[in-house]
Amino acid sequence: MRELEAILLVGGQGTRLRPLTIGTPKPLLPTAGVPFLAHQLARARSFGVRRVVFATSYRAEMFSDAFGDGSAFGLSLEYMTEDTPLGTGGAIRNAAEALTCGPDAPVLVLNGDILSGHDIGDQVARHVAREAALTLHLTEVEDPSRFGCVPTDETDRVTAFLEKTPNPVTNRINAGCYVFTRSVIDTIPQGEVVSVERETFPGLIEAGALVLGYPDASYWLDVGTPAAFVKGSCDLVLGRLPSPALPGPTGDLLALPGAVVSPEAKVSGGSAIGARAVVEAGAKVTGSVLGDDCVIESGATVADSVVGAGARVASGAVLRDAVIGDGAVVGPRNELVEGARVWPGVTLPECAIRFSGDV
Repeated sequence: MRELEAILLVGGQGTRLRPLTIGTPKPLLPTAGVPFLAHQLARARSFGVRRVVFATSYRAEMFSDAFGDGSAFGLSLEYMTEDTPLGTGGAIRNAAEALTCGPDAPVLVLNGDILSGHDIGDQVARHVAREAALTLHLTEVEDPSRFGCVPTDETDRVTAFLEKTPNPVTNRINAGCYVFTRSVIDTIPQGEVVSVERETFPGLIEAGALVLGYPDASYWLDVGTPAAFVKGSCDLVLGRLPSPALPGPTGDLLALPGAVVSPEAKVSGGSAIGARAVVEAGAKVTGSVLGDDCVIESGATVADSVVGAGARVASGAVLRDAVIGDGAVVGPRNELVEGARVWPGVTLPECAIRFSGDV
């Protein structure tokens, strides 16, 4: 297929993922052993994308530090930063200043918090064949009220864009991957706060432009919450979603260089073990993400949780659906469950208390 340019939206602050995102933007969080965006960049490259423009805002400098010029991925990367947040539409318009393609070319737009297994190449090909103004990837979910609801007719033409309606008319939602014709992006007001979901998409439909839906039933996940972030990492390690960026074979666990996992420890469920992390004998880790240099002591249990870089979980402590910030210490006999979050650097002394909130 033709070479493509893409815009990658990575400007959000990731507030739902705090404390993980206090010092690191959500798209750079370690996911199955590499920064989350590495999986998106590698998949985009496999579908013919050769140049990507990052639309950055929050901690913008960290993206160029992480990915440089993109040569490690076989890509050319550019970085466009918003001085003040411009919304999704404003971010796309601002990033488009760095595009080099002509007005009739397709431009892929990706959201930096989505894992998807759909065929990007087929979505682009359908967009070009139908000469559409915009083609939206659509997926089906059980609760569409939390997303943009997108009804279509029998030709896949989008008939409305209903952002987070309480009474959705379909379970097909906006899956966060768009193909724009370049000239359409240029109609978005420059330097203004614009929402594509509330303004651009409905405006194109109302004006009679051809907006297509690309319905697909492949793997799809919005990793905006801690539970979803953990699930996404584990699914990648388990091979439920193939990724060219995975730094090792798929299986029950992925251990990065320098990690020490005792043969007497039980590690499973697609857990990712960070560089130089230690899992001692008798510890149990299931379906979790362990950061670099963290320590899980003998007799500790970690399930469906995130343990930040340099953190320590003491013997006898139990984590279930918990988030432990960088450098935090969970003392013996603590039980952290149901979304408990420990902020970076906090030390919980030895106790027998069950936490389910922020600490």
